[in-house]
Amino acid sequence: MASSARTGKPEVDVTKKPQHVHRTITSTKSSALTGKLEADVEIKASPEQFYDIFANKPHLVHHACNDKVQGWDLHEGEWGKVGTIIIWTYVHDGKAKQAKEVIEAVDPDKKLIISRVIEGDLMEEYKSFLLSIQVSPKSEGSGNVVHLTLEYEKLHQGIDHPHTMLQFMKDVSNGIDAHLTKPN
Repeated sequence: MASSARTGKPEVDVTKKPQHVHRTITSTKSSALTGKLEADVEIKASPEQFYDIFANKPHLVHHACNDKVQGWDLHEGEWGKVGTIIIWTYVHDGKAKQAKEVIEAVDPDKKLIISRVIEGDLMEEYKSFLLSIQVSPKSEGSGNVVHLTLEYEKLHQGIDHPHTMLQFMKDVSNGIDAHLTKPN
């Protein structure tokens, strides 16, 4: 496997089918300040159930993973609508944090929601931060997959890529899945 000259880390061939469920794909754009991280998380909940939590009921996320997410409040607009502004409080890297996001895209048919962080702790390190969540059936076998994408621009080269935030989103996805599929 080839290594990136810039990072020394192995490059990932994104054209190959995933060998395992919790893959993380790292690709870099032309600038050292911009980047894109992606991960897939296998879930047992239906795409409709999982999507509904993020699109229409994000205030319930803290029930599924209260050790990570303390609250998700509607600041302006309506759940599941483009332009809605949400403020959420969470614990990341052992610290209480907050993010204010605006929903940029909602596609119920594709089970896709895209939001942009506009204020909060992430803006202390990133000029822009976009989060995409898409849920779909697995291409092979049973089950479903949550595809997470983080696109960002760092304020300067001394800022780390948000690998821990991607892991945080994977953990939240697993918590939501466990909550949705637990027996009554």
